[in-house]
Amino acid sequence: MQNEILTATGITKRYANHTALKSVSLGVPRQSIYGLLGPNGAGKTTFIRIVNQILAMDEGTLTWNNENLSLGHIYRIGYLPEERGLYKKMKVGEQALYLAQLKGLSRMEATRRLKWWFERFDIMSWWNRKVEELSKGMQQKVQFVVTVIHEPELLIFDEPFSGFDPINVNILKEEILKLREKGATIIFSTHNMASVEELCDHIALLNRSEKILEGRVTDIKSTYRNNAYIIHYDGMESSLRPLLHPSYQILEENLEEKLKTVHIRIPKGTGPNDLINDLLPHITIHGFSEMLPTMNEIFISKVNEFSTMSR
Repeated sequence: MQNEILTATGITKRYANHTALKSVSLGVPRQSIYGLLGPNGAGKTTFIRIVNQILAMDEGTLTWNNENLSLGHIYRIGYLPEERGLYKKMKVGEQALYLAQLKGLSRMEATRRLKWWFERFDIMSWWNRKVEELSKGMQQKVQFVVTVIHEPELLIFDEPFSGFDPINVNILKEEILKLREKGATIIFSTHNMASVEELCDHIALLNRSEKILEGRVTDIKSTYRNNAYIIHYDGMESSLRPLLHPSYQILEENLEEKLKTVHIRIPKGTGPNDLINDLLPHITIHGFSEMLPTMNEIFISKVNEFSTMSR
């Protein structure tokens, strides 16, 4: 499709006793943050390695801007693998310069860009230190810099927050969002559903080598809505159950505080206005919002559903 930077059609990868990907088709929209999700062994890393041309697919096609993906596209991709791999005995700046030049930058341009990033991440004082002297988090910062230094159109991050403390996770999230604002497209593979909620606008869910869900995060959450609402209120000390039709389901109540809270699921064919109208004569409503399912809940539900169907 015209708005997709990367399109996979029917990607299959087999090993002797295992199919790692089974006819996976997906499209990564340009300038999106695209979450590639799934349990361990689902096929995420295999797909990423095929995009990076580390592995060859057995069947299917991969297109980049409607052209068949080729070796020439590698310089337009930045890849941060889950397995970190810096040379421990080399000096940080020397290694970063070497890797930046492998990506097509001149030594002068690589030095300029690296120093800008090192100052931004407050690691300039480590330029002449050996990699083995850096903490795991500091090494990951260096690898992040080396991944983005050539300003690629497509960035692929495989578990980029692994091992980072919360402060550095937030720094990295901010940088990822800025890269997207500047025009980059990002494929983001993670198990952390909170990060998906925060960053991703599109996702694909893989399980047992197959794609079982794909789309915009907002559309998916809307599709899996379960007619549940949260209400903050006062004016009544006991449960709201006597005020509600038996078809309404109270999921949770907190009656201990002055401002009370209740979670209610309404039946199909009933709207939120019906619930409000039933309650307004008896309580004062201070807050009313829909309880959309989290990506974690959708993730677990779809994986369990797929596993049940596959038995």
